[in-house]
Amino acid sequence: MHHWPDTNESLILRVKDPADAASWSVFLEIYRPVVVRMACGQGLQHADAEDLAQQVFLSVAKAIAAWEPDANQPPFRVWLSRITRNAIINALTRRKPDAPGGSTSVHEMLREQPDRSDKTAQLLMEESRREAIRWATEEIQSEFTEVTWDMFWLTSIEGETVAEVARRQNKTPGAVYMARFKVMQRLKEKVLEVSEVWSDEK
Repeated sequence: MHHWPDTNESLILRVKDPADAASWSVFLEIYRPVVVRMACGQGLQHADAEDLAQQVFLSVAKAIAAWEPDANQPPFRVWLSRITRNAIINALTRRKPDAPGGSTSVHEMLREQPDRSDKTAQLLMEESRREAIRWATEEIQSEFTEVTWDMFWLTSIEGETVAEVARRQNKTPGAVYMARFKVMQRLKEKVLEVSEVWSDEK
């Protein structure tokens, strides 16, 4: 069974400390773009979505000290998605104060879909997975030579064939596979610092 990625618990514990600027920087790099995209996807202008993201993470900073991992409680991603969803609802409601009270109102529309929170949490997971990989990719690139990185990037990201990349780089296909393997292993290690995207399946 595939396990959706979740935020690494150690990162959550670190961001509970407001003085841990490095952990907060990583946390915001991964989650702020996700919240902005989710808000824009609900119809907010980009500038409004940026303001909303600021509000979301101010709320997170105030409340995260009370969050504790508990098998009987929703995971962190669900907790964060609820904060985000509530902020979006409030923003949409404020933006349309004269909206009719019938089935087209924001609150009624959301009530019509009781599983919307689960869908929001899933969207948050999918988007945060991409952001975690993007962040990790930028973090590790300097650890590899340009040739090694190109062999990984062209075959894994650009979708070029190993044979074509080997020919272009004047390398053997085995060398391309090895370069890609080394980068992927390091990428997994880096992503696991902040997300359970590559956790072992049970």
